[in-house]
Amino acid sequence: RLRREAAEYYRGHRVPERMEEALNALFPLCPEDLYGELANYLSKFSKAPVIRKLVGRKVFDGVGQPTLEVEIYCTVKNYEKRICSSVMATHSQIPENALPETIEADEKERNVSVHTAVEWVNESLSTILRDLEPIDQWQADKILGEYFANKVEEKKEIEKQEEGGQEEEEEKEEEEAAKVAPAPAVHPSAPTSKPKKGGKGKKALVEVKPIPPAEPAEPVFCGSLAIGGTSLAIAKAGASILHIPLYLHTALLKHSKKSPKEMTLPLPMVTLLNCEKNSPTKLKLVKEVMLIPPVELSFKQGIERVLDIQKEVTRLLESPGKMPGPQTDSKKGKAQKGLAPTLKGISRLGCLTTGYDSLEQLLPLMQIACKNIGLELGTDMYLALNCAAHELMDYGKEKYEILTGTFKSPDEMVAMYVEMINKFPFIIALVDPLRKEDREQWSSICCALGSKCYLIAEDAATQISKLKTDQNINIATCSGVVLKYINQTKVSDLIELTGILDGQRRITILGSPDGESSDESLVDLAVGLGARFLKLGGLCRGERVAKYNRLLAIEEELAANGALR
Repeated sequence: RLRREAAEYYRGHRVPERMEEALNALFPLCPEDLYGELANYLSKFSKAPVIRKLVGRKVFDGVGQPTLEVEIYCTVKNYEKRICSSVMATHSQIPENALPETIEADEKERNVSVHTAVEWVNESLSTILRDLEPIDQWQADKILGEYFANKVEEKKEIEKQEEGGQEEEEEKEEEEAAKVAPAPAVHPSAPTSKPKKGGKGKKALVEVKPIPPAEPAEPVFCGSLAIGGTSLAIAKAGASILHIPLYLHTALLKHSKKSPKEMTLPLPMVTLLNCEKNSPTKLKLVKEVMLIPPVELSFKQGIERVLDIQKEVTRLLESPGKMPGPQTDSKKGKAQKGLAPTLKGISRLGCLTTGYDSLEQLLPLMQIACKNIGLELGTDMYLALNCAAHELMDYGKEKYEILTGTFKSPDEMVAMYVEMINKFPFIIALVDPLRKEDREQWSSICCALGSKCYLIAEDAATQISKLKTDQNINIATCSGVVLKYINQTKVSDLIELTGILDGQRRITILGSPDGESSDESLVDLAVGLGARFLKLGGLCRGERVAKYNRLLAIEEELAANGALR
């Protein structure tokens, strides 16, 4: 009876037929590992792997800050198997010169947020995503988006209840105070005075248009790392199950499963110098000096050239006697005195840390370093400057402090940038040259310089969560936007946003946050999404160098397959 039942069971699942097909297909080949080939042949008839569970844990990023790791376990051929994991990078909104108590409060908030994210992953998300196929990224991200939206609504309801309770308590206190306190005396109202008209010969006051106030930073929702970490882990699991690299899986998701014949690598924006804005030197205008190799070089050749320049710049900074001499002010005919820049170490961005007193001290150094090794800026290498203008504004004076004690209005900033690009045409990109609130000046600078260099919005752009819904980048005329994979950002969000940017004929730059992790997925996402630039920081920290190494591997793989454009 058992044999008959077994035979019916196997025939019902077409096992004899499949075995005959497998044996007929393999016999001419006579493989050395026969059973391995049989397993491979029959595995295509097995059920698709589904998510079994998620495991979240607290780990640390490249600068020792707590962050989230998400592991995915799937049911594969009836067995539970660990497929992959993702580690989220963290992004701090605290400026460099923040007070110690502000930094301490931020660290406490970050710890609570990571703890909450671990709970979300291990409890709620592991349950609601169970039995979902990891290759169904859109469905997974839809579930994650709905879960996050519900959490936001829950928090709003709790805040409303708390506010209602506080209002009731305040009303009771006012009523009790009114019973005890005597009635206020009634005083005659003071006569209203009319403004006097100015007499003849008096100067009329010129109304100065105030600068737009700073828009409040979007708060980071407690636990939001769980959404981004889970979405990325599912994307990696989907690629692993399909036996394809993550960059190709991302490209297939973006192009509706149509495999691109050729793929282009993003150009690296390699941070060479980090100019600290709170250093004793005067120059505040430049936060990062980045190198961009020319497009005719392979990625490997470009990185090797960047490293040669980095070595020469390091040598010059360590040898003050070989630095360029004081610059002459052509208008006054006087030499500008200033401290010789010195090398202070390696920043968390993975680059050299130093400071300068003026652009005329910084940019000639770059030219000399290139010239010393037989290169020319503007031909063999290009520069990009991250101005981080939102950190420069003195709201008391309503002006940007570009040098210590030197202030410029938003309109004066535009004129200064025009003069700078005309004087140093090897600068082909400016990141955040103005605050996002100075929209009129953004339009002016884009009209003046849009054909000469990229004008890129990073902190000046709308937050990703709002960018997807209203499709308003905030800066109407910028060249492109830096997107960062942080917090509740999902893989599908990046796919949709890059599609929006492509449609608006803007470039996409994928950027690495300040608290980078060892996860290399950002590089695969950039290649798969067709990003124009990749902003990863410098070449001096392991978690950042690993990403450059990943891009080297992708270049070799695409070239070997004849798919590198």
